[in-house]
Amino acid sequence: MQATLANSHPAIGASSTPLGPPDVSAALAEVRRPVAVVASGEGPQPVLLDNGGLLTPGLLRQQVLAVLPPIYPEWLGDRSFTATHGVRFPYVIGEMARGIATPRMTVEGVRAGGMAFYGSAGLDLATVEAGIREIQDALGVDARGWGANLIHNVQSEGMELATVDLFHRLGVRYVSASAFMRLTPAVVLYAAKGLRRDGRGQIVRGGRIFAKVSREEVARQFLSPAPEAMLSALVAEGRISAEEATLASQIPVAEDITAEADSGGHTDNRALTVLLPGLIRLRDEIATAHGYRILPRVGAAGGLGTPAAVAAAFAAGAAYVLTGSVNQSAIESGLSPDARTLLGLADSTDVAMAPAADMFELGVTVQVLKRGTMFAQRGHRLADFYRRYASLEEAPPQELANLEATVLGRRVADIWADTEAFFATSDPRQVERAAVDPKHRMALVFRWYLFTGSQWARDGNTARRADYQIWCGPAMGGFNQWVRGSFLEPVEARTVRQIALNLLEGAATVTRAGQLRTAGVALPASAFDFRPRPLG
Repeated sequence: MQATLANSHPAIGASSTPLGPPDVSAALAEVRRPVAVVASGEGPQPVLLDNGGLLTPGLLRQQVLAVLPPIYPEWLGDRSFTATHGVRFPYVIGEMARGIATPRMTVEGVRAGGMAFYGSAGLDLATVEAGIREIQDALGVDARGWGANLIHNVQSEGMELATVDLFHRLGVRYVSASAFMRLTPAVVLYAAKGLRRDGRGQIVRGGRIFAKVSREEVARQFLSPAPEAMLSALVAEGRISAEEATLASQIPVAEDITAEADSGGHTDNRALTVLLPGLIRLRDEIATAHGYRILPRVGAAGGLGTPAAVAAAFAAGAAYVLTGSVNQSAIESGLSPDARTLLGLADSTDVAMAPAADMFELGVTVQVLKRGTMFAQRGHRLADFYRRYASLEEAPPQELANLEATVLGRRVADIWADTEAFFATSDPRQVERAAVDPKHRMALVFRWYLFTGSQWARDGNTARRADYQIWCGPAMGGFNQWVRGSFLEPVEARTVRQIALNLLEGAATVTRAGQLRTAGVALPASAFDFRPRPLG
């Protein structure tokens, strides 16, 4: 029989069923029913209860040690998350940049009952608009539970503002702000525009921001009201009204903060068990200081590739969980089948840090897959070359030729010709600066390689497989180990729906196992090992 996720309530009419001494399987299989733990000659034993959780006369004659509530995947996080955002589960399918989180992935994530963000970062505005319209056509213009990505653009705040203007024009009501090192006018504009008071005098948001953060100093900015100077400047520019600025000064920039631990892409490789509690404490401190009526939620991301990891995040206080790396191997991913196959082979140690294309000159790194690709090693060679020489011309000709042959795969002159042509139309200031700053010209050439690596992975250019840039965290390896031998092992069978439902159902089962153990029930080793199965 195919396993299915239950509806919102347990089946009516279920009876109390004593379990045999060594058998706890029913208590783990039927997590949506309450359980009593009673004393017996073999130790504490679980007994499934009926829908109301009432103890029968027979049970009342025994020594009842504990009564455990039903567990639903829907209930694992903060109930206000699902109520506020109109979704079934406290689960987010994160945005993977450059369209890896495709419109199709976004749609399927919402249809599965979660939130989902389109990976619009790094795409041109015309492509972003086409993707948003594809999502709206599939779900409806007024559908809730989906959004798009706004990534920090250190080269151009103007691009950030243009992206936010596009989001407002198209009616995008949720934005995931990622890789921000500080607040920018674009973030504040999105948060403030559309603010109003309802008939009860409560502040209503026009758009909501999910902020992915890994540092407390950045989280503090998103959890605080927008800076007065930025609000005043936006009012002066006519981008927001004085009333919107006044309302923005009374609420946090974001009411959903995602603690981004050891993840794929931009990451500080933080331990979730350290980062999440710290951000929750910071949230409480700031909310108390400002007297917020609505308490901002703190979610968890990074390292979440198994049910046990998801359950642990909820147990640590996460309001919701966000998955990223594991969804890249799903059939809805924008990665090529060849790149997804590489992900399906990854172990948890098959990741490495590499220079980031968008912040190369700042020394910022991203976490990528290292198994089957040389991108990380070759990226570090470029970074080392950049540190040692003031220009391409200063380097010994033989060393430059070796770099062209073994890393870039093209002549520098040809790369620069393409790069110059690109920036001549997209951002002429880069070309102008390169003309007077040879170090900047070198950076642009090297950024071509770092940027194009992700394109080769999306296109499945097998001639450049060794140069694939595939953003990946250790969660991918944990996921692969978990699904080994199951229907989810073949990458062609992986869907974001089945990944989400199995992680959530598994997390509920692991949570029940933890409750039983706390109540003194002796559990087999398999109790914490939920196996993937087709879920409806």
